Amino acid sequence: MRRWNSLRARLTLWYVLLVGVTLALFGALTVFGVQQRLLAQYDIILQSNAAQVVHSIREENGFPVFDDSRIFQTTAQRFILGGFGVRLLGCDGTVRDGFGAYENLPTFIPSGAGHTTLNAADDSMRVYSQPIKGSDGRLLGWLQVSRTLAPLDEGVATLQQQLLLLAPIILALMALGGFVIVRRALRPLDQLTQTAQTIGRGDLAQRVNYRGAPDEIGRLAATFDRMLDSVQAAFEREKRFTADAAHELRTPLTAIKGRIEVTLNQPRANQEYATTLRDVDRQVNRLMKLTTDLLFLARLDQPNAHANLAPLDLSDLLASVLDSLQPLADAKQIIFARALASELPLHGDFDQLVRLFTNLLDNAIKFTPPNGTITITTRAEHTGARVEIRDAGIGIAPEQLPHLFERFYRADANRARDERGGAGLGLAIATEIARRHGGNIVVTSAPGCGATFTVFLPNPN
Repeated sequence: MRRWNSLRARLTLWYVLLVGVTLALFGALTVFGVQQRLLAQYDIILQSNAAQVVHSIREENGFPVFDDSRIFQTTAQRFILGGFGVRLLGCDGTVRDGFGAYENLPTFIPSGAGHTTLNAADDSMRVYSQPIKGSDGRLLGWLQVSRTLAPLDEGVATLQQQLLLLAPIILALMALGGFVIVRRALRPLDQLTQTAQTIGRGDLAQRVNYRGAPDEIGRLAATFDRMLDSVQAAFEREKRFTADAAHELRTPLTAIKGRIEVTLNQPRANQEYATTLRDVDRQVNRLMKLTTDLLFLARLDQPNAHANLAPLDLSDLLASVLDSLQPLADAKQIIFARALASELPLHGDFDQLVRLFTNLLDNAIKFTPPNGTITITTRAEHTGARVEIRDAGIGIAPEQLPHLFERFYRADANRARDERGGAGLGLAIATEIARRHGGNIVVTSAPGCGATFTVFLPNPN
């Protein structure tokens, strides 16, 4: 039952059923067409024979009769040998003369010239009727030429038998061919099933690798492979994210545990306890920031997470962010060179955009040397707003640029993880916020030339 419930079996059965219906229609139309063609030939012959004997008819006592000439006798003999029947009817329907096989033909008065099929005993007769008129134009009677339809019926019956004998053979061949075609067409689906089963066992590296024609099945297999690429990439990102998050959480916890164990190892002065508590407080603050960032990223990753868009002035927002970060810049004697547009209306989530630009500017402050300058430029565009943040840091190597917005990635891998070091999530959060707003962040840099982060935010209006 499972075999007959398979898609391959159902497609084959539907294919055979369609071929069977097509054969039935074809056979019926073929038989009907042949029958009508033979009947048309019958009619032509009957009409031609009538034209040959009509000149041998004369009027006698107001009724049509045949001549008894030699030519007529020869023609009549030929018609008799051909199985034709010829007769003359009076206007009242009585048979006045005739020759050949006309005795079993029922008597009828035609309504006009033309062909008619009559049933006589166990036979069918085809009859052609033609009016006979006198010299004065008066109707004398009718000339009727007939012939049995038995040869035609036998030919049609033979054709039907041949079609009925060929139909099972054709259906069997079509069923076999359909099964082979369907099997080859559905082979990629078997590959998809096997690949899915392998993936279900944990092997995400498997692919269909379809090499057939680029048809619907081929496009399905290619789409499946691309989906697997995306799934594998997402799975690898999650693995790396989990491992990095565990590592980032372990580092401050290890530091806290070590400081506490050293402090408790022997009695200490109050000042040493205070120092230990301050160190523990810094590590706890780092843990709180890390967990906050991780929670924020998790919320952004949710499919139903949407930004709360509202009208705002991006220039005012940036000015507020710069004012809040001014103490950090003053601590390193860094100058904010502002080139902000007077008004920059936009639709966006105020809190998320504050976080985006805070992360970018905080990153610029970290890598700008003391007494340096950070330039912030804004400009309005037809489709939105563009913000450029240019620092005077050491720059970023070209091979590091593609990975800069990855989670837990640090351009300076050797940088100490102090309270200003961060966990490598700031730029990842910034680019995710920009993406949620329909925009993007682009970075350009070269070693020794600083870095420029360009944020584009479209306006939905």
